[in-house]
Amino acid sequence: MATKVESQESTALQEPKLYKVFLLNDDYTTMDFVVDVLCEVFHKSYEEAVNIMLKIHKEGKGLCGVYTYEIAETKVDQVHRLARAHEFPLKAVMEEE
Repeated sequence: MATKVESQESTALQEPKLYKVFLLNDDYTTMDFVVDVLCEVFHKSYEEAVNIMLKIHKEGKGLCGVYTYEIAETKVDQVHRLARAHEFPLKAVMEEE
């Protein structure tokens, strides 16, 4: 006769690390394009996008969102692809939170 043995292994789940995605100011990318990127890639409202764009313009960079590594990396790539397609030097960077 077989007996059932239950193990009580405790697995500690850790929250994934989060990364902040920033857009960086440059002298060539238009403000309208930055607003469009914020709306399209980061799903910001027009008003939110304008506020972030002004922060980027005044302070050199602006926070677009906080994501897991893979999503942050994808957002950075999307920004760079859009910028290249429109011949702008707009850069996005990610920093660990």
